[in-house]
Amino acid sequence: MPHLSPPPLSLYVHLPWCVRKCPYCDFNSHEGRGPLPFADYVDALIRDLDHDLPLVWGRTVHSVFFGGGTPSLFPPDAIDRFLQEASARLRFVPGCEVTLETNPGTAEHGRFELYREAGVNRLSFGIQSFDDGSLKRLGRIHDSGEAEAAVKLAQDAGFDNLNLDLMYALPEQTLAMAERDLERAFALQPAHVSHYQLTLEPNTVFAARPPSGIPDEDHSWDMQEHCQALLADAGYAQYEVSAYARDGRQCAHNLNYWHYGDYLGIGAGAHGKITSGHNQEILRRWKQKHPARYIADAGTDAAIGGDDRVAPERRAFEYMLNALRLVDGFRLGEFIARTGLSPDDIRPQLDTALARGWLTQDGPLLRPTELGRRFTNDVVALFL
Repeated sequence: MPHLSPPPLSLYVHLPWCVRKCPYCDFNSHEGRGPLPFADYVDALIRDLDHDLPLVWGRTVHSVFFGGGTPSLFPPDAIDRFLQEASARLRFVPGCEVTLETNPGTAEHGRFELYREAGVNRLSFGIQSFDDGSLKRLGRIHDSGEAEAAVKLAQDAGFDNLNLDLMYALPEQTLAMAERDLERAFALQPAHVSHYQLTLEPNTVFAARPPSGIPDEDHSWDMQEHCQALLADAGYAQYEVSAYARDGRQCAHNLNYWHYGDYLGIGAGAHGKITSGHNQEILRRWKQKHPARYIADAGTDAAIGGDDRVAPERRAFEYMLNALRLVDGFRLGEFIARTGLSPDDIRPQLDTALARGWLTQDGPLLRPTELGRRFTNDVVALFL
């Protein structure tokens, strides 16, 4: 019988405040009003971590990711205190990747050096565009000059593992504008570029009041194809639907997600996934979303928004939802270990995907074709 084996473990830390919520954002983010309770929130994070520790006794953390919100609103000493407390409770692998999401509008001279001293070794800049008109239409608080200056400040502070987030198919954006965004990004020589299509997510301002001038599907596809070619020519290899990296600079934390790895989710609204080899089960847990309630309840069962044990019949879909985003695909041995299922359980779906030209198989390795990557949702839907 296949055996469910615990995969690598990551730590996700949600820092929920931002200066202003963007109209396209569907994350658990809250506009900061007045002084933010940084110290109280870090205290709550530590209590939250202590409460979840029994789920991961003896396991090693391979990556840490501070997401938000705008994590760079938090002063370096708050990040330092949490990392010290976390590393006293969990084993961190040597050279553990520690990422901090950063908004160029909150970057200050001198902060980056202190983040590095705290243990952060990777920064992810939410730039979205280098066109000032596009930034204004997206509701961003920075302009293109501030974005470039923030990245250079980080590089001057010694950071060489940087990601730039860019979006395309923006309101009133042309193919030439999307190309210029990438050219300005390349000039900064980041190690990694995330290149996303703007989507109108439910329960956002843009979903309720769509902006005018959003490119249609044909123009969006033209942008995607053109930009993919530009990224490849500049030395950024695509390894996931929206992720491109220099050699050896793929994001370890996100790769763990896409390989159906485990992660503790700490913070307001954070989600986690933990595999128990002993119980042969996969647990998904999420925390209360509102920061004030989270701070009050952290460290108790009241802070848990919900627990969901992933039934075996759902695991193939969950696994494929992640693994089929990867250009290199997955190995059947990993599928067995991380789902506790047999390849026979998904053979009809695999045969269909192979017959339609969506996947190729080389022994135990299955990879999405170019056609399969274009229709990822259809391929994944086979496993529902």
